[in-house]
Amino acid sequence: MYDKLLKTVTSLGSPRILLVGDFILDSYVYGDALRISPEAPVAVLKVIERKDSCGGAASVAADLATLGAKAICLGVIGNDSNGKVLCKLLEDLGADVSGLVKAGDRPTTNKQRMVGLAQHRHRQQLLRIDDESTEPLTPQQNEELINKYKEALKTVDIVCLQDYNKGVLSENICRQFVEIASKAGKRILVDPPMGSDYSKYTGACLITPNRQETSIAVGFDVKTIDDAKRAAAILAKKLKLEAVVVTLDRDGAFLHTSEYSEHLPTIPRNVYDVTGAGDMVLATLATVIAAGGDFASAVELSNIAGGIEVEKFGCATVSVEEIVNEIIVSRRGKSGKIHTLETLAHELDVHRHQKDKIVFTNGCFDVLHTGHIEYLKFCKDQGNIVVLGLNSDSSVKELKGPTRPINNQHDRAKVLSALESVDFIVIFDEPDPLATIMKVRPDILVKGEDWAEKGVIGREFVESLGGEVRLAKMIEGKSSTATIEKMQSENTENA
Repeated sequence: MYDKLLKTVTSLGSPRILLVGDFILDSYVYGDALRISPEAPVAVLKVIERKDSCGGAASVAADLATLGAKAICLGVIGNDSNGKVLCKLLEDLGADVSGLVKAGDRPTTNKQRMVGLAQHRHRQQLLRIDDESTEPLTPQQNEELINKYKEALKTVDIVCLQDYNKGVLSENICRQFVEIASKAGKRILVDPPMGSDYSKYTGACLITPNRQETSIAVGFDVKTIDDAKRAAAILAKKLKLEAVVVTLDRDGAFLHTSEYSEHLPTIPRNVYDVTGAGDMVLATLATVIAAGGDFASAVELSNIAGGIEVEKFGCATVSVEEIVNEIIVSRRGKSGKIHTLETLAHELDVHRHQKDKIVFTNGCFDVLHTGHIEYLKFCKDQGNIVVLGLNSDSSVKELKGPTRPINNQHDRAKVLSALESVDFIVIFDEPDPLATIMKVRPDILVKGEDWAEKGVIGREFVESLGGEVRLAKMIEGKSSTATIEKMQSENTENA
């Protein structure tokens, strides 16, 4: 699954996604909240910063843009200053806003959050002020939306409905959107609001209610995985859906299709703010499915993206690079840092795709000491990924003599793998690392400055690839040989 997820997320391309729903302007007022007002028992907010960002369906557009997709926006905003601000934010993301109908009879939905800071950090939302209308659209506005929808549908790969119950996705217009898309052979993904009746989404491809929304929709509490399984099956049958994805916060998600039902767990997170998590999930599902990914891969990747998002404040986006790094870190936790050249090559290909700079160094690292730690920190400072070529036991014996190494290659590798500055370790048998360097193909080759006159092995090869050699300053008196000799001398004196 690891290889499949990496291949999928790095091959998303730039799908065109018709995004229909409630476009919201999120406004934040940040300030220090260090005292209570003498006028009333409320916090006094001393303003430090004001910020506008995309919310609701606009948040999904931002997420889509970060994933490389093109959002074609369709909805209703007010003919007001907030509407202009929201359109500018969307245009700056590369979204197409020609489908946003400007209404004179309703405001652009705006959620203004007052956020208190203690010593300019530790953000805490104090108050939210909503300016909105949830009244049904006029017949003329509905007709304009349907006409724009039909026109946009010709050029997109998939459709998303992001329903916040603000009046745009009424029952009548929703049913029309589903029917029109079905006739055009386009899939519709739905992120529904809280409600007991989801019949207006009948015939869509996929729906993504969270635990609470699912509980209300099916009429019983979704507490366990078995509850989610039963609820997903009910929704799929009742609404004639290809798939149901019940998002289960800390428990990941449950995926139900006509072929299988599966619980897909997620990594436990330090949740900072759940705002926008559902938007990120919908955007990831849409992008992956539009790019040809299957439902299981789409849910796995949306689990990862949603998990990263809740560790951020507000409606935050998550990039492909962040998802890739999360997959790699998760994989590394299972496979460890110690690799053969064959398995290492695949890991490095992924990092090269992410434009990471690869650093290589090598050595015996027999008895670890301060000099080694500082040397490896120097290596890490030169790039993103440090590959350490470790001399095997036979190689060390050839270089250092029959009494070495003190610690075998497995123990040395295990100790080194605990260091944050080392990303990968590969053990080699040859007396020099040239063959390993030619397999790794590093951007940076690091050796100690004592190799300046001896000549750094692999220099010509690395430089032929456009890389370079950097020499690290050595700490005087710190070496495995000196440490071992000192230990032997003390043992002799104490004998």
